[in-house]
Amino acid sequence: MMQNKRYCQLNNYKLVTYSQAWAYQRSLVAERINNPSLNDVLILLEHPPVYTLGTGSTLDFLKFDPQVSDFEIHRTERGGEVTYHCPNQLVGYPILNLRYYQQDLHWYLRQLEEVIIKTLAQYDLKAYRLPELTGVWLEGKKVAAIGIKVRRWITMHGFALNVCPNMSGFEQIIPCGIANKPVGSLAEFISDITVDQVRVKVAEAFAEVFQVELIEHNYESATLKAII
Repeated sequence: MMQNKRYCQLNNYKLVTYSQAWAYQRSLVAERINNPSLNDVLILLEHPPVYTLGTGSTLDFLKFDPQVSDFEIHRTERGGEVTYHCPNQLVGYPILNLRYYQQDLHWYLRQLEEVIIKTLAQYDLKAYRLPELTGVWLEGKKVAAIGIKVRRWITMHGFALNVCPNMSGFEQIIPCGIANKPVGSLAEFISDITVDQVRVKVAEAFAEVFQVELIEHNYESATLKAII
């Protein structure tokens, strides 16, 4: 359990390629393995259109042939099946040292879900979990996907919240391998909602759930290229 409130650097980016964000996460994890006293980091950003697969994901959930497709696809070290990222979907990558919280991956997944649930509660939306399934649902539709990797108790990857994206990209896959439950977005429930509005509320909920003090940094995407 966490004894004292920790500082967490909040890095806000706009549109960042998946490869850049992935490399950045790995660099942050490596730094914290070498120096566990470093502050935690929460990265909030959007990605250009991209499909990602978890380490053990099956290609059966793709509705296209990845060998001849023009879609950008990455197989990553996170858990979970295939998912889709695109602009106007808010993606969060927490780099946390769970030794300062709880060394329990199920606890961590439930905390990430709680961040989304509390975020949506700020819009008077009653989001919820489903037993045996990771993620967050709203009126029968999955609005947030979660997939993580933990190395020496340092976390990477994280969550994706559909704010107001073009949902057509999800039609090319069986999202998260769940064929009988549709995906949805917050725009179906709140008109004129934007990612910039939601990222503020996600940060507030994250600070509350994990009991951290956020140190905010806002960057242009070009800054991330310089870092990695």
